[in-house]
Amino acid sequence: MLTEEEVRAKLENMVDDPNLITLSAYRANTVLWPENTIPFVESHLEYLKNHKTVQPDHYLSNLRLMIRKR
Repeated sequence: MLTEEEVRAKLENMVDDPNLITLSAYRANTVLWPENTIPFVESHLEYLKNHKTVQPDHYLSNLRLMIRKR
């Protein structure tokens, strides 16, 4: 099982990889996200925190496949 710090590091590495599409996501909550965007890393960390049964290593592996530039 990966720690939150390890997951964050892997997500940040994805952001640095020019072969991956890592755009910010829209959020309607202007209190938490004044510009209505949530950074890529925070978005996926939030998802993993809200879905405890998802295995982070599998999630990150699938995410990498889905966001690869073609």
